[in-house]
Amino acid sequence: MAHPLKEYSKIRENVTEAEWAARVDLAASYRLVHYYGWTDMIFTHLSARVPGPEDHFLINPFGLLFDEICASNLVKIDVEGNIILDNGYNVNPAGFCIHSAIHMAREDALSVMHLHTPDGVAVSSMKCGLLPLTQTAMTICNEIAYHEYEGIALNLDERARLIHDIGDKKLMILRNHGTLATGSSIPECFMLLYNIERSCSMQVRAMTGGELHLPSKQSMNTAAQQGADLLNRGKLGSLAWPALLRMLDRMGSSYAD
Repeated sequence: MAHPLKEYSKIRENVTEAEWAARVDLAASYRLVHYYGWTDMIFTHLSARVPGPEDHFLINPFGLLFDEICASNLVKIDVEGNIILDNGYNVNPAGFCIHSAIHMAREDALSVMHLHTPDGVAVSSMKCGLLPLTQTAMTICNEIAYHEYEGIALNLDERARLIHDIGDKKLMILRNHGTLATGSSIPECFMLLYNIERSCSMQVRAMTGGELHLPSKQSMNTAAQQGADLLNRGKLGSLAWPALLRMLDRMGSSYAD
């Protein structure tokens, strides 16, 4: 897909190689969210910190579907939402509010991804939240925080409460709203997002099939520790991410444009 604004087609020449690499990975994440059917038209957001000393971030241009997003049309903003490198697009203020809160408070959160999938929103609306029903859920259960719904995230005052609620966790369920993942890299963040979304889908399906079977407490603890070990070694996205990029390349995706 060609860049819709030809006058901004040389973004790559105006950014560092490190920033361009982050742009390519983040754009790939948008295409993967589209591929897995997790989009809410134009209304959710994936972001990443631009490598370097400045507090600059990349986020989706408001008004484009996820399968239209590529490296050059991602918008670079500062922590106040000001556009740093003009490429002809604006950003969604609600997306900025949520993402800026996490990026401001967590230096380890180099990427933040937020979705409104049917299964993620369904679990966010359950009083029990995400249950340790499946192996996938058990490996991430100790990384999940919760944040109460306050309305559409347009009030910057909510940022303090988001920061308080997520603490040092990598995942958050936004009550009555959706799911959120953070990561020390874009691949790690995407894989955590994949795991929480898979866990929510499995729970929704399991709850339609009769009485639930919970594993032993010892098994839950073992799986949780194994998941934590995988995260601590920084290996969560290292194998799967190259394979996902190869899949996009075989599909002829233009994410790297």
